[in-house]
Amino acid sequence: MITSFALAIAITSIATFLSRILGVLSSEKISEESKIFRWFNCLAYSTLAALISRIVVFPTGALSETDYMARFITIITCILIFYLSRKNPVYPTVFSAILLYILKGYFI
Repeated sequence: MITSFALAIAITSIATFLSRILGVLSSEKISEESKIFRWFNCLAYSTLAALISRIVVFPTGALSETDYMARFITIITCILIFYLSRKNPVYPTVFSAILLYILKGYFI
């Protein structure tokens, strides 16, 4: 059993580091102003936005026990904190857990 875990960790590590090495080697030839770079950037942000929206609208696990209003208030508040903190992601991340815990007790 331990060898299975060690093998799984080794294979996933190789796959992760191989893709990173290939990214470093190919990044010298890609301009940040190119259309393909901007397209991949938009693709990454749209995927992230879709995942966050899915988590808020169709949550699973412990988050599914919270009310929709609590989730939306938390999201709106954290977006405001993100922009007020000069786009620092640490403050809204920490504040979201605290606010959701408080609002969950309020809406139940």
